[in-house]
Amino acid sequence: MNILKHKFFTIEQWQYALFVMMFSIATFPCNAADLHEKVQQGAQKYLMSVLSPSDEDTNIDIRIVKIDDRISIPQCPTGFQYYASDEALNQSYISVRVSCQNNDWYLFTSAQVSRTKQIVVTSGAVSPGTVLGADNLTLADVDIRRLRYTAFTDLNSLIGARMKRRVVDGQAIQSNMLCFVCKGDRITIKAHIGTMAVKTAGIAEQDGVIGDTIRVTNTSSQNTVIAEVASAKEVVVHL
Repeated sequence: MNILKHKFFTIEQWQYALFVMMFSIATFPCNAADLHEKVQQGAQKYLMSVLSPSDEDTNIDIRIVKIDDRISIPQCPTGFQYYASDEALNQSYISVRVSCQNNDWYLFTSAQVSRTKQIVVTSGAVSPGTVLGADNLTLADVDIRRLRYTAFTDLNSLIGARMKRRVVDGQAIQSNMLCFVCKGDRITIKAHIGTMAVKTAGIAEQDGVIGDTIRVTNTSSQNTVIAEVASAKEVVVHL
């Protein structure tokens, strides 16, 4: 009888031990996954706060690299802290240090960051000398790191500009690619003298986009003046 009783409790203990072990295995990955997700979301929130664009037209997309499931992340009652250097924040791939004040634990996670802006791009290939119109222009989101010169956000503002070189379909149009007034163009020089507006013919000595100041020669006097490009046909002298 004693032997049977002993065997009964041994089986019961094994059942209990097995239950505890299975429960631990079932719950531990869930807790670990929660901590991994918490750290990843915290890193994304941190980057969004420090990378807020100064230009409201710029869009920022942050994709946090998944933390390896095998990495153990401890509980942090005071909250995890996040840090990335100024140099890192200017890169496409940013390394973020995650730490906890409650212990000496830390890890580095990373994120892929893209900064895009909706700007004017070519619709189809465009040859040198082409006068831009609505048929060869469109808008698209472009990574601003690809831009080296001033880009344009208003499609209508480029109507009438002339391409200086060949560009492919979908290429961002930048100020170095075109001219509203091109060197050698015959244009109108406009000047205000008191309440009067005086106009005369001239020849452009430089390329320029709207707002640029360029040298132009007055064809009547042969004098060279500095004028501001106002359109594809006119420059303005500020007296």
